[in-house]
Amino acid sequence: MFSLKDNKNKTRDLTRGPIAPQLFWFSLPLFAGSLIQQLYSTVDLIFVGQNLGKDAAAAVGASTFIIIIIIGFFIGLSVGIGVIAAREFARGEYAELSRIVHCTAGITIAFSAVFTVLGIWLSPTILEWMNTPPEIMHWGTVYIRVFLLSLFSIVSYNVGSGILRALGNSLSPMIYQLIGGIANVIGNFLFVYYWNFGIVGSAMATVVSQTLAAGLVIHHLCHMDERYRLRFGQIHIDWPLAREIFRIGIPAAIQTTVITLSNIVVQTNINGLGVNSIAAYAAYFKVENVIYLPIMSIGQACSTFVSQNVGVGKIMRSKRGTAIAIYFGLAVTAVSICTVLYFADFAFSMFTDDADVVAIGSSIAFVIMPFYFLYVFLEVLASAIRGSGSTLPTMFIILVNMCVIRIGVLKLIMYFNPTASGVAWVYPITWVFTVACLYWYYKSERWNPVKVLARPEVG
Repeated sequence: MFSLKDNKNKTRDLTRGPIAPQLFWFSLPLFAGSLIQQLYSTVDLIFVGQNLGKDAAAAVGASTFIIIIIIGFFIGLSVGIGVIAAREFARGEYAELSRIVHCTAGITIAFSAVFTVLGIWLSPTILEWMNTPPEIMHWGTVYIRVFLLSLFSIVSYNVGSGILRALGNSLSPMIYQLIGGIANVIGNFLFVYYWNFGIVGSAMATVVSQTLAAGLVIHHLCHMDERYRLRFGQIHIDWPLAREIFRIGIPAAIQTTVITLSNIVVQTNINGLGVNSIAAYAAYFKVENVIYLPIMSIGQACSTFVSQNVGVGKIMRSKRGTAIAIYFGLAVTAVSICTVLYFADFAFSMFTDDADVVAIGSSIAFVIMPFYFLYVFLEVLASAIRGSGSTLPTMFIILVNMCVIRIGVLKLIMYFNPTASGVAWVYPITWVFTVACLYWYYKSERWNPVKVLARPEVG
């Protein structure tokens, strides 16, 4: 029988042993955990769409990007934490690892408090900027504000899980997220279906379930190895260490934020196409997770793998791991694309019984998903480069391609073909440019600390 106590000190050294099995078994819980986490909002959308109608579903969809941009900032910041933690763990520097754990806790408390207040205050203004239809403005604002009460829990879970993954433990975060996911389903049933709390009930279910998952992660951090476990009395912001975390993490956070901002621009144009298109895209982004989440999980596994191996100077092993991760991603993506497209109408009908919304959603899927193999290269190469500690170049590449070029392409499409399926072409077009730039940078090996240090100084 599984015991949470038995799982407390499980870590994994990824710097030795066969690469393919390590990446596979490490990424599997990452995928399961990510799927469960995404199911939180998917379950919300299903209960809201089926019980409260398409206007309520559209309100949740229109609110999604604001929530993602806040959470995405912290997930990006946790990249810096994970890179440094994985490096020190691989080196056996446990005193430094303890500093990272306690500094991270301090950053989480301070930043999540600020973002919660700002999010609650600014959410109506941001929804207006996004051209949200008046009929769903009120419920979109209410959903965001209640949801943001769980921000500290969401950030604590993601940052804490990032530390556990850096230590080679991807199983425990998945188990804790599973427990929270079950609580979310039960909460939606009680708050939305049984007690009729409406859209507020859906957000309340997320607050309760995310808090449960975060509590389990924090409990785990408090019961790790004695040398680096979390002790509440030692939580503080260690500014020299924080600057190093920010040096690596802030570019990754900006990168995540920029992608979301560009998607908000896309969402703003979608909002101008009417409620049916809003609801269709809200459902599409949930269906898309069947393809996206395995790729993201393989990228996360690759990032941790590269972080540990670069930390001990094993550059060739890092490169082999990156190549194997790409092969894994392509194989999984081919299967998931075929599955989703074959069952497209059924998948979209899970979120709404409106035939027009289902038809629009399916048309979007048939435009974007055949090109999703490009995202494998994008995610794995970017993750490998970040794992080496070189986050600034990937930030600039993403900034130029996923923001500047994407917005330019969007403006052209909205001029020549202002439809939901026309807007969908924005994604594969900008993936091509982004992959080309990332591949060039990866092959140049400017991320390789051994080659960088070996270069003669100029002047």
